[in-house]
Amino acid sequence: MEKIIIFDTTLRDGEQAPGASLTSSQKLEIAYQLEKLGVDIIEAGFPIASPDDFAAVSEISKKIKKSGVCGLARCLKQDIEAAAKAVKPALHPRVHLFLATSKIHLKYKFRKAEEEIIAIARNAVKMCRNLCDDIEFSPEDATRSDRDFLYRVIETAINEGASTINIPDTVGYSYPQEVYSLIEDINNHVPNIDEAVIAIHCHDDLGMATANSMSAVLAGARQVHCTINGIGERAGNASLEEIVMAVKTRKDAFSGLYTQINTKEIFRTSRLVSNLTDFIVPPNKAVVGRNAFRHESGIHQDAFLKNKKTYEIMNPKDVGIAQSMLVLGKHSGRHAFRDRLKTMGFHLDEEKLNKAFVRFKEVADRKKDIYDDDLRAIVEDEIRVAKPLWQFVDFAVSSGSGCKPLAEVTLKKKGKNFSVQSSGDGPVDACFKAIDKITKVNAKLEDFRLEAVTSGKDALGHASLRLVAKDKISGGHGSSTDIIEAAVRAYLDAVNKIGTK
Repeated sequence: MEKIIIFDTTLRDGEQAPGASLTSSQKLEIAYQLEKLGVDIIEAGFPIASPDDFAAVSEISKKIKKSGVCGLARCLKQDIEAAAKAVKPALHPRVHLFLATSKIHLKYKFRKAEEEIIAIARNAVKMCRNLCDDIEFSPEDATRSDRDFLYRVIETAINEGASTINIPDTVGYSYPQEVYSLIEDINNHVPNIDEAVIAIHCHDDLGMATANSMSAVLAGARQVHCTINGIGERAGNASLEEIVMAVKTRKDAFSGLYTQINTKEIFRTSRLVSNLTDFIVPPNKAVVGRNAFRHESGIHQDAFLKNKKTYEIMNPKDVGIAQSMLVLGKHSGRHAFRDRLKTMGFHLDEEKLNKAFVRFKEVADRKKDIYDDDLRAIVEDEIRVAKPLWQFVDFAVSSGSGCKPLAEVTLKKKGKNFSVQSSGDGPVDACFKAIDKITKVNAKLEDFRLEAVTSGKDALGHASLRLVAKDKISGGHGSSTDIIEAAVRAYLDAVNKIGTK
C-alpha cells in the first residue's frame, strides 16, 4: 500500500480567498482540528506576509504535535529566513519555496531569462537547506511552463536538497489528461526525480481542481495540496474531502493507495472552517453539502428504500454525518411518504394513506420543503382531528441580563385553569419547564426552529420543534407575533400529541 500525503493549505491558500481572513487564534483552532482529522502537513501561512501571519505559523508550530507544519516563502533571503524561523519549533518543520517558471510570468512578472530563474532556484534551495531539513519546491504556473525548461528547474531544485516537488496548476488552466501527461513526463525526463516526492496543487478556475489532482495521483503524484471545502484564491482549490473520499470510495481506480485521514472528522472540520471564515458551504457541495446525502425524487427514494447503494456511493457516517435523509417535496412518491409517516409513528390504512397523500401533494406544490411538522398537520387535520387535552390560556415572563428568567404559564384542561411558575436558562426554557410541571410530561427537546412567516417589525413568527417523551417522538408548531408565545404554543402542541397523565 502506498500513502497519499495530504498537504492541507486551508490556512494559507484558503485564507487568501477574498473575505476569508482569519485571526491567529482562529488559525490555531482550525490547525488543532486538522491534526485531529489526520492531515499529514499543515501549511500554516506565509510568515513574511505580516507579523500576525508569522505569529500564527510560529504558534501553530509550537502547539501541533502530530502533523507537519509548513511555511511558504518566495525565493528571497528575507522570506526564507522568516519561514524557517516560524516553523522551527515544529516537530516536523517544512519550508515551501515557490518560483514562477511559465513564459508569461518570466516576461511580465520577473522580466528575467530562463538561466536567471534557474540560478535563483539553485541559490534559494541551497540557502534554505542550511535552515530547514525538509524543503518543498514549487515551479509556479507549472502547467503553462515550457516542459524542457521545467525539467531543468526541477532537477536543479532536487540537486540542491528539495525533497518534494510540487506541480501547481496555479490558474486552474489545465485538464485531467494534460495533467496526467505532465506528471508522467516529469517522471520520465527529470533524471533525479526518484529522489523527491511529486506533489500536485490545483485551482478550480475551470471546475477541474479535484479531477486534475486525481489524474496526477494516477500518474504517480504521491502528495496532494488541498483545502477544506475547496476554499482558496479566486474559484478555490482542490477540496480535501473530495480527494480523500475519492481514494476511499474508488478503491478499484486507486488500487493500493490510501490516506491517513480520519474521514469521520470531515464534516466537523468542514463546518468549523465554514463558521470561522463565514464562507457558506453550498448545499450541492460534494461530500459535505447539505444535500449530499438527501434524496427528493420519488424514483430515487423508492430505490433508496430498497437498497441505499442504488443512489449513494458513500455512507454518510463515514464522513461524520449521522444519516441520509429523504426530503419530501413535490417530486416525492408514495413509498417515501409512507416510510416517513411510519418513522413518525403514523400507521395508516390504505384509504387514509391515499387521502393524506393527496393532501401532501397539494401542500408540496406550494411549499419548497415539507417538514415533519407539516406532515403531522396533514395527517391530523385530514385524518385525526381531535380537541387538544391541554389548551393555552396565558403566559408571563420576567427576564434580563442581571436576573434569572422566570415564567408563569396558565393552561386549561376540561374547563379548569392550571398556573405554574418556573425558572430556566432563558424565558423560552422557563416556559417549557412550566408546561412540564403542569402536564407532568418530562420531555426532552431535540430540535427547535424559529422563522419569520411575514415581513416587517410585526412579522408573524412560526416556531417548530421536536420532543422526545414516553418513548415517543412528537413535533409541534405554533405562530404568533410574540416569538415566546409562538414557542409556547409549539411546545404545548407537541405535548398534546404525546399524551399526558
